[in-house]
Amino acid sequence: MNNPVKIHVMVQYLEHQSRPDRNQYAFAYTITILNNGDEAVRLLNRHWIITDGNNKVQEVQGEGVIGKQPKIEPGSNFQYTSGAIIETDVGTMEGHYEMITASGKPFIAPIDMFALVRKASLH
Repeated sequence: MNNPVKIHVMVQYLEHQSRPDRNQYAFAYTITILNNGDEAVRLLNRHWIITDGNNKVQEVQGEGVIGKQPKIEPGSNFQYTSGAIIETDVGTMEGHYEMITASGKPFIAPIDMFALVRKASLH
Protein backbone atom coordinates (compact mmCIF):
# COMPACT_ATOMS: atom_id res chain seq x y z
CA MET A 1 0.00 0.00 0.00
CA ASN A 2 1.25 3.47 -0.81
CA ASN A 3 1.68 5.76 2.16
CA PRO A 4 -1.17 8.32 1.93
CA VAL A 5 0.43 10.56 4.57
CA LYS A 6 2.81 13.50 4.09
CA ILE A 7 4.73 14.71 7.15
CA HIS A 8 6.21 18.20 7.51
CA VAL A 9 8.50 19.22 10.39
CA MET A 10 9.50 22.64 11.74
CA VAL A 11 12.12 22.91 14.51
CA GLN A 12 12.86 25.71 16.96
CA TYR A 13 15.69 25.98 19.49
CA LEU A 14 14.32 26.94 22.91
CA GLU A 15 17.00 29.22 24.33
CA HIS A 16 15.09 30.05 27.54
CA GLN A 17 14.52 26.37 28.36
CA SER A 18 18.10 25.33 27.59
CA ARG A 19 20.96 25.12 30.07
CA PRO A 20 24.21 24.97 28.06
CA ASP A 21 26.16 25.06 31.35
CA ARG A 22 24.48 21.71 32.17
CA ASN A 23 24.62 20.28 28.64
CA GLN A 24 20.86 20.61 28.21
CA TYR A 25 19.68 21.94 24.86
CA ALA A 26 15.92 22.13 24.38
CA PHE A 27 14.17 22.01 21.03
CA ALA A 28 10.51 22.21 20.02
CA TYR A 29 9.31 20.51 16.88
CA THR A 30 5.98 21.07 15.18
CA ILE A 31 4.70 18.18 13.08
CA THR A 32 2.00 18.51 10.44
CA ILE A 33 0.54 15.22 9.19
CA LEU A 34 -1.44 15.60 5.95
CA ASN A 35 -3.72 12.81 4.76
CA ASN A 36 -3.50 12.73 0.96
CA GLY A 37 -5.39 9.43 0.77
CA ASP A 38 -9.02 8.71 0.02
CA GLU A 39 -9.99 7.39 3.46
CA ALA A 40 -9.46 8.47 7.05
CA VAL A 41 -6.34 7.32 8.89
CA ARG A 42 -5.55 7.04 12.60
CA LEU A 43 -2.16 7.50 14.23
CA LEU A 44 -1.70 4.63 16.69
CA ASN A 45 1.93 4.74 17.86
CA ARG A 46 5.12 6.77 17.51
CA HIS A 47 8.77 5.73 17.37
CA TRP A 48 11.58 8.30 17.54
CA ILE A 49 15.35 7.97 17.38
CA ILE A 50 17.03 11.09 18.78
CA THR A 51 20.81 11.38 18.33
CA ASP A 52 22.96 14.13 19.81
CA GLY A 53 26.31 15.43 18.55
CA ASN A 54 28.16 12.84 20.66
CA ASN A 55 26.20 10.03 18.96
CA LYS A 56 24.26 9.38 22.17
CA VAL A 57 20.94 7.85 21.08
CA GLN A 58 17.58 8.14 22.83
CA GLU A 59 14.77 5.93 21.60
CA VAL A 60 11.19 6.98 22.32
CA GLN A 61 8.18 4.76 21.65
CA GLY A 62 4.61 5.03 22.76
CA GLU A 63 0.94 5.31 21.98
CA GLY A 64 -0.18 8.25 19.90
CA VAL A 65 1.23 11.77 20.16
CA ILE A 66 0.63 14.33 22.92
CA GLY A 67 -1.84 11.95 24.56
CA LYS A 68 -3.95 11.53 21.41
CA GLN A 69 -4.46 8.99 18.66
CA PRO A 70 -5.79 11.43 16.09
CA LYS A 71 -8.09 10.46 13.25
CA ILE A 72 -7.23 12.44 10.12
CA GLU A 73 -9.87 12.70 7.41
CA PRO A 74 -8.92 12.69 3.70
CA GLY A 75 -7.56 16.09 2.65
CA SER A 76 -7.20 17.16 6.28
CA ASN A 77 -4.21 17.49 8.55
CA PHE A 78 -3.28 17.16 12.20
CA GLN A 79 -0.66 19.40 13.76
CA TYR A 80 1.03 19.18 17.15
CA THR A 81 4.11 20.51 18.92
CA SER A 82 6.36 18.54 21.21
CA GLY A 83 9.94 18.75 22.36
CA ALA A 84 13.27 17.07 22.96
CA ILE A 85 16.25 17.82 25.15
CA ILE A 86 19.71 16.66 24.08
CA GLU A 87 23.18 17.07 25.59
CA THR A 88 24.76 18.91 22.63
CA ASP A 89 23.77 21.97 20.61
CA VAL A 90 23.29 19.88 17.48
CA GLY A 91 21.57 16.57 16.84
CA THR A 92 19.02 14.75 14.71
CA MET A 93 15.63 13.10 15.01
CA GLU A 94 13.96 10.53 12.79
CA GLY A 95 11.32 7.91 13.18
CA HIS A 96 7.90 6.75 12.10
CA TYR A 97 4.25 6.59 13.00
CA GLU A 98 2.29 3.35 13.03
CA MET A 99 -1.02 4.15 11.41
CA ILE A 100 -4.15 2.40 10.22
CA THR A 101 -6.70 3.25 7.55
CA ALA A 102 -10.43 3.40 8.25
CA SER A 103 -10.77 0.09 6.36
CA GLY A 104 -8.29 -1.55 8.76
CA LYS A 105 -5.05 -1.59 6.74
CA PRO A 106 -2.01 -0.85 8.94
CA PHE A 107 0.92 1.08 7.49
CA ILE A 108 4.10 2.84 8.56
CA ALA A 109 4.49 6.58 7.90
CA PRO A 110 8.23 7.31 7.96
CA ILE A 111 9.53 10.61 9.35
CA ASP A 112 12.69 11.64 7.51
CA MET A 113 15.69 12.69 9.56
CA PHE A 114 15.67 16.35 10.57
CA ALA A 115 18.24 18.49 12.35
CA LEU A 116 18.15 19.91 15.85
CA VAL A 117 20.52 22.88 15.68
CA ARG A 118 21.20 25.75 18.04
CA LYS A 119 21.74 28.72 15.76
CA ALA A 120 25.09 30.39 16.31
CA SER A 121 25.05 34.09 16.95
CA LEU A 122 25.66 36.23 13.88
CA HIS A 123 28.59 38.62 13.85
